Amino acid sequence: MKKNINRSEIESLLRDGMTIMIGGFMANGAPEQLIDILLSSSVKNLTLVTTDTGTPNSGSGRLIAARRVRRLLASHIGTNPETGRQMVTGELEVELIPQGTLAERIRAAGAGLGGFLTPTGLGTVIAEGKPVIDVDGQMFLLEKPLRADLALIRGSVVDSKGNTFYRRTTQNFNPLMAMAAETVIVEAHELVETGAIAAENVHTPGLFIDHIYHQEA
Repeated sequence: MKKNINRSEIESLLRDGMTIMIGGFMANGAPEQLIDILLSSSVKNLTLVTTDTGTPNSGSGRLIAARRVRRLLASHIGTNPETGRQMVTGELEVELIPQGTLAERIRAAGAGLGGFLTPTGLGTVIAEGKPVIDVDGQMFLLEKPLRADLALIRGSVVDSKGNTFYRRTTQNFNPLMAMAAETVIVEAHELVETGAIAAENVHTPGLFIDHIYHQEA
């Protein structure tokens, strides 16, 4: 099955109020072209799951600056003043999640787990409203899986079946998010024929990729 998708087909998948995961760390490995498509559409009131909001001019932070996001789940926001401003004014609902916990919640969703136990956040606002479980005398928070309607990721090299390779630190949250969403679109920096990526270099198997977006230079 051909996985290539164009701009109009991507726009047809978007709807107001959906939950979207966006890969990248400080915009490194972020799918900037897919974010461009989000911004060119009229979609709004999004729930955004991302490790950080980059800057107002990079990565998922551009969606914050454009006021397309209603709720944000991220591990830090300090590099984007606009995120902080919207949080303080009440324009944006923000749930700050320890970075390891965020990664594990996404991984749990992809692995089909019901959640996981962690001591991180005990005795802090992170624990509010969450079950606390005693395991052999030690207390843990139960953190539940985090899923999305749509994941937008970026691959350095992607083949025609969606097998994806990430160069260096562009890998970050991209592989985890590719396993935790109903629909996954990978933005391919370089698109190659199937078999061009050595099997041992495939970080995300094409099984997890629904669509490939490649914009010719």
